[in-house]
Amino acid sequence: MAKILGALEAHPTHHVVITGGEPLLAPDIEELSSELERQGKHITIETAATIFKPVACNLISMSPKLANSTPWKRAKGKFARSHEEQRLNFPVIQKYLDGYDYQMKFVVNQAEDFDEIRLVLEKLKNVDPTRVLIMAQGTTKQQLSEKARWIVELCKSNGFAFTPRLHIELFGNRRGT
Repeated sequence: MAKILGALEAHPTHHVVITGGEPLLAPDIEELSSELERQGKHITIETAATIFKPVACNLISMSPKLANSTPWKRAKGKFARSHEEQRLNFPVIQKYLDGYDYQMKFVVNQAEDFDEIRLVLEKLKNVDPTRVLIMAQGTTKQQLSEKARWIVELCKSNGFAFTPRLHIELFGNRRGT
């Protein structure tokens, strides 16, 4: 935690985004978010919303995982079953919806992913569709651009917002951006 706070002193900012992996796995996340709040920071926490912790934040940015995220082909599917069992935790998502300012981001690969998004939203209470953001699955500018055209149209027809993957467009698909 001291390293993070030290980095903020070296690079002063009002807005802080806590992301990861899964930042809610960090043992000191509640303490870190409370200290950032005490310092007057605007805090966004990006999470898959499978774990609930009572964190201090101005925006909880949930990215529930769709079926397209299940790693059936990686490591011969070794992690696929556990991923599939844990990727959606509706009680946790609802707790964040009820207690925090929120947005929900979904990564889509094909038009059928919108059907799954609608099913996920139907299982939750009081989701504002204007707080649902959709981004394309892709690792290159070309992939993202090709998918953006049809995703934007489906966003408009569902009342969702489209969001680009600006970090890939600016820096490519690499860690730390």
